Amino acid sequence: MARSTICGLGVGAAGLKPRASEAPKYVFPQPVTPFEHEGSNELRGVRTLAMLVLELVFALLSCSNALAWGPKAHRLINDWAIETLPPEIRGFFQAYRQYLVEHANDPDEWVKKDRYELMRHYIFLDRYGRFPYLSLPHSYKQAQQEYGAGRVARNGVLPWQIGEYSLKMTNALKARNWDEARLDAAVLGYYVADARDPLHTTENYDGQLVEQSGLETRFGIVLIARYANFFMVRPGDAVKIDDPTEYAFQTVLDANTWVNRVLWTDRRSRQGLVDYNDDYYDRFYTQIGSTAARAISEAAHDTGSYWYTAWLNAGRPSPPERQISLRSAVRKGSIDLTIVLDHDMLR
Repeated sequence: MARSTICGLGVGAAGLKPRASEAPKYVFPQPVTPFEHEGSNELRGVRTLAMLVLELVFALLSCSNALAWGPKAHRLINDWAIETLPPEIRGFFQAYRQYLVEHANDPDEWVKKDRYELMRHYIFLDRYGRFPYLSLPHSYKQAQQEYGAGRVARNGVLPWQIGEYSLKMTNALKARNWDEARLDAAVLGYYVADARDPLHTTENYDGQLVEQSGLETRFGIVLIARYANFFMVRPGDAVKIDDPTEYAFQTVLDANTWVNRVLWTDRRSRQGLVDYNDDYYDRFYTQIGSTAARAISEAAHDTGSYWYTAWLNAGRPSPPERQISLRSAVRKGSIDLTIVLDHDMLR
């Protein structure tokens, strides 16, 4: 399903609802079966060739819609985001680390059932003129008035989707609905990660406009699967975000500045080669690996900051007492006992 064919609008972003004559009412999708949890992303040595091949096959099959960050990147980002949180809220997220990682790719599955979902994963900034795209209002309502609901939808609504899901998580925390809040957190992390991907900010998202088709897969899936264990991921501590939607716009603008570098590096890495082989990927990683690692680090920081902000805006609710359920989970092997003991949650 090509992005350019998506039309209509299914998101009432920034608290605004689309007119009924232009698009259906926005309904948040229901959770679906999660991907298999990969576990901690700490360095554990280089994988065998067979394991790498299996991982690549899984990633390619699960990203049939050609979404640039693959499953591994989204899992890494949600996993690292937990480490950015302050102590008063980190314990809750650590207890649900496996859940947050398992559900980090849910929106990729939603694309298969919701024809409006894909437009929430990107924004084609370069369809609004030249950087820094001053003609694009950051107010969703004003953008619709300026360009029409259909055009805004076709060009993608990622920053507004992040603002909407930040509010959704905040409301779940206010209601002390911790089960909904943890799912909202996992999904919010997905959208925030997409905002840090340069290829999610341009209509040339797959290099298809300059005869470099397949760039999404090479940059966001294969590169990560091959070299992520060598990335220096060092996200900063989570901070409060004053305006979640505006912060999302600043994020995609920052990511957009890296588009030309990704394109040029991909082209140079192929020079003199007949295919995108091991030599190509070694060159590509050498030249662009630090950029990918930086994007993942910043996405983890941003994700933690959005989680932290939602908790602050909800009035700093105290996480639920979960000693009994945690004991049960430890017996079943679904929660790491060391995490529980570290936070003195079992007495």
